[in-house]
Amino acid sequence: MKIAVFSDIHSNLSALQAVMQDIENYQPDEMICLGDLVGYAPFPNEVISIIRSLNIPVIMGNYDQGVGNDLNDCGCAYRTDEEKALGAISFEWTKKMTTSENKRYLRNLLPRYQFTYGSYQLLFVHGSPRRINEYLFPDRPDENLLHVMSKESANLLVCGHTHRPFSRKVEKIWFINDGSVGRPKDGDWRAGWVLLNIEENQTPKIEFMRCEYDLEPLKRIYPNSGLPQKFLNDLLQTENF
Repeated sequence: MKIAVFSDIHSNLSALQAVMQDIENYQPDEMICLGDLVGYAPFPNEVISIIRSLNIPVIMGNYDQGVGNDLNDCGCAYRTDEEKALGAISFEWTKKMTTSENKRYLRNLLPRYQFTYGSYQLLFVHGSPRRINEYLFPDRPDENLLHVMSKESANLLVCGHTHRPFSRKVEKIWFINDGSVGRPKDGDWRAGWVLLNIEENQTPKIEFMRCEYDLEPLKRIYPNSGLPQKFLNDLLQTENF
């Protein structure tokens, strides 16, 4: 069974379009989105429109939760006062620009998605099984990851939220992060997603995919969008990684 998983699009329309084209080449049996459709880039409604048209399982991300419910913040863990201030601009801008219909869609996304295939019990979440905005970074100690899954029956967890792809097996449980479509944080600007190939009683095949895409639409729109230019600069600085 081939499963395509992607998340953290963050209103980056060109990146999403590139990932959709790439996924189509592999003809997966299932496609799953782990949330954070909006924020930081200027195309929230266009991104939501594409995701809605796919008719696939879509998990609610913390940004989706914040925008969909018109909360006071996105539940993001910013590291500096500057990041927090810029993040607040993005959040208020996105709440203002996202249509009422699309906000209704965001607040009705799934909290999680799970199913069994052969010997694998698969669980898909945005942050962690415990919290929508918990970060499961690649350097989490083994015992910590096991504690995160202590109340779950799944033996394969796929999450997003950190924007940093990784896969790791701890005892009998696989931990996989799909990276980010629109705002990677691993030093590679290209849109990311993961292709899982799951077969009965076999080690899962995990392929982290990257897609180049046209940055020109973002370069044209950002300066007059009302969004901080720094969000675009973050991508441009790693364009020639």
